[in-house]
Amino acid sequence: MARSLTTFRPLQMAVALTLGALSLSSTGCFWGLPSQGPSLGILAIPIPVSPYHQKKKEDQFWQHERYDRVPILGPITSGGPPIALDTPSDDEVMRALEKARPVEGGVPFLWERNRNNVRIVKCKISDYVDPVRVYPLIGPAQQHHAHYKCTIYYEDVRRIGWPVPHTLRDEDVQEVIYVDHNHLHMVGPVDMGPCPTN
Repeated sequence: MARSLTTFRPLQMAVALTLGALSLSSTGCFWGLPSQGPSLGILAIPIPVSPYHQKKKEDQFWQHERYDRVPILGPITSGGPPIALDTPSDDEVMRALEKARPVEGGVPFLWERNRNNVRIVKCKISDYVDPVRVYPLIGPAQQHHAHYKCTIYYEDVRRIGWPVPHTLRDEDVQEVIYVDHNHLHMVGPVDMGPCPTN
């Protein structure tokens, strides 16, 4: 009996490989008709990308587009103190908190963590302008600093599902995040480029 099973294994393997090759050829991924255009060969097969890596790249782009670039504004006008740009947005504060104390990445029904009832208080700590200096590729400019202290109050909920399912709640969690907003003011005769004449 054992000898007959070993003799059928190579035959079964050959049949399985033949059926696999026929099914791949019928999908159109590898071989197509000449009228369908050029073939990419093995490069035509799509490669799956993990949602983790996709979200990581999207978050990097969002951070760069919204918060990592330094704006260059016109000169500071006389007659009043220079005013800093807008206070940090709630999204910027929560992204900074997520970078410092991550919540994402739990395993559903095994270990999860949430922030509920979030309240953010933003206070400007300082607002000052540096003396004029020459920045490469920009020219003479002044750097305007604005420092904010953002206090985040929230309820921390942790759900643990193994070995004994239970929930831990801390209703009075407080975190402090410091956010710096810096931008440049041009100095002297500024050439802002061609402007349409009215």
